[in-house]
Amino acid sequence: MQVVWADYKHSTPVSQGFKSLANVYLTMAKVYYGERRVSAMYDSKRFLFLLVLPFFAFIPVADGTHKTRPNVLFIAVDDLRVELGCYGNTPAITPHIDRLAKRGTLFLRAYCQQALCNPSRASLMTGRRPDTLRVWDLKTHFRDTHPDVVSLPQHFKNNGYHTQNIGKVFHNWRTVIKGDLASWSVPAVMHYATHGSDTPQVKSEMPPNLVKTTRCECRDVADEAYFDGRIAELAIKALGELKEEQFFLAVGFWKPHLPFNAPKRYWDMYDRQKLALPKNPEPPKDVPPIALHNGRELLGTKGLELTSDEVLELRHGYYAAISYLDAQIGKVLSELNRLGLAENTIVVFWSDHGFHLGEHGLWCKTSNFELDARVPMIISIPNAKSPGSKTESLVELLDLYPTLVDFCGLPKATDLEGVSLRGVLDDPETSVKQAAFTQHPRPAYYNNKPEVMGCSVRTDRFRYTEWRDFKSGKVVARELYDHQSDPRETRNIAASPPDQDGLKQAKELLTKTFIRRRSP
Repeated sequence: MQVVWADYKHSTPVSQGFKSLANVYLTMAKVYYGERRVSAMYDSKRFLFLLVLPFFAFIPVADGTHKTRPNVLFIAVDDLRVELGCYGNTPAITPHIDRLAKRGTLFLRAYCQQALCNPSRASLMTGRRPDTLRVWDLKTHFRDTHPDVVSLPQHFKNNGYHTQNIGKVFHNWRTVIKGDLASWSVPAVMHYATHGSDTPQVKSEMPPNLVKTTRCECRDVADEAYFDGRIAELAIKALGELKEEQFFLAVGFWKPHLPFNAPKRYWDMYDRQKLALPKNPEPPKDVPPIALHNGRELLGTKGLELTSDEVLELRHGYYAAISYLDAQIGKVLSELNRLGLAENTIVVFWSDHGFHLGEHGLWCKTSNFELDARVPMIISIPNAKSPGSKTESLVELLDLYPTLVDFCGLPKATDLEGVSLRGVLDDPETSVKQAAFTQHPRPAYYNNKPEVMGCSVRTDRFRYTEWRDFKSGKVVARELYDHQSDPRETRNIAASPPDQDGLKQAKELLTKTFIRRRSP
């Protein structure tokens, strides 16, 4: 083994033969490790080669990463419930995400840890539950409570990956800390703004708005008039720049979050007369009032009354936003394929939580019901053992952190509360956990501290929820829904459970994860 220093800009006593050999190895390095990384070391005047004979293996000591590790394309979306063509039983038109599902694994029962942007994203990106982080609202950044926690992209950055953020990945507003600087190799872009500021940007005269319902907008503008069209453009550009790198590229789309303002062409994909009103527009029978909320994100604090026509227009706008989102994701995935990167890139697609469109008399999120807690999730692994598979395994968003660490061969991160989904990705019939857990406080948007915390567990058959006084831990209300006979959760049967053993198991699982204790 011999160490050879090669200086390409200044004369040194290195022999001409070694200079020629070093030039060959420099070319190999650019192919193997990426031109940007090698050029940075080249510009520093000296490049360290470790020459291993007789195999002539090339290993730059300055960088110990290995190109054979897969890249990661990490696609986040906002407020998307399980409404995609690949899931079936939906009017949503999503051909591009459907194609991703055909080459990956579609998770039929994936759940967020809280149906609100900031705590859900903080939980996923740190691999810790909201209770562990003490983050349940929109204002508390996870580094306010856990300043030294290592986030998912930060762990990749610490282990040699180039990490980059385009769009909304961490929470987008209200927190004093804007995003998370420690997570990224370069500054994040288009990640911090209000959803209300996503107004159409056009160079000519503004086309008219063709719809009337609150928080809806239908204008004949280009995709790039709104955030997500421009995010797709930036993601495509980034892929071209990173094609020789080992990367973790997080692309966060802002839709289908309110306002429902997709360009007109996506509204035109749907015939409103064929869209249906909610099938269960009333609150569940015997539901405790604390399980509900006022939907103020859409309806305001005074509770706007909506007509049937307005409900249909809102639902139309939501589906249009989904198709607009799908088209932008399609552009990014097409570029990944065009560049030949798909064969060595893990693609992850996830939504931060679900959404209500009038079901249960609710709009938006902030509940523990299935429509808010369940999320779409797809993981596509290069050379997957079961491409195009679907799994009924119960999983949680916080499982993504250990899963990606596992598949990319990184050192295990400490104190994660999720589990690797390798077993499920290898065999879709495998189960890796007995239950998934979601929670939400009351008031839904509280000041200072919650008054009550709703803790919910989803087992194979049941959803069981306890509403606990935040200070004392005393249970003030309970819910139980039997998904075997009542998948829409229309009747709370906590007072008359059909399966005492199933209820007992759900209670035990809930108590183990949400320990009842007095709040400080």
